[in-house]
Amino acid sequence: MAELSLDKYHTPIRCEVCGDTLTFMGVGEYKCDKCGHLMYDDYGVVRNYLEKNKGVTVVEISMATGISQSQIKQMLKEDRLEISDSSRVFLRCEACGKEIKSGRYCPACEQLAAAAEAKKRANALREERQMNMAGFKANPLKGEEGTRRFKREH
Repeated sequence: MAELSLDKYHTPIRCEVCGDTLTFMGVGEYKCDKCGHLMYDDYGVVRNYLEKNKGVTVVEISMATGISQSQIKQMLKEDRLEISDSSRVFLRCEACGKEIKSGRYCPACEQLAAAAEAKKRANALREERQMNMAGFKANPLKGEEGTRRFKREH
């Protein structure tokens, strides 16, 4: 069996059957270029399990797939997964505590966070422009207060 290279979500790089490279097919699925074997990263495994088992909890998913609860919760926070409508369990908005189905913020707080981030970027850009212009205004060379630097001696 060929060795797999793994990252945060255990993304397979090489085929476990023949060792050839894999091509990303979408939604956590990877197909071997040589033998056609299908492999899945953690997201693909969770997604496949959810498609076959509607309404299961994070604990049940974790026990069935072997993927940690913290990784599944991270997928929820990244908006890769969503809690079903029939669930009694919800995530909480990190700003106001309101119940949400996925992500980090409720829609209202998400708008506020986006506006704050845009303002922060605009301020940083303005400061950068001021710093770039400061060399023209604040740092004149000595001896250049409107007088000639060179005088001809006759």
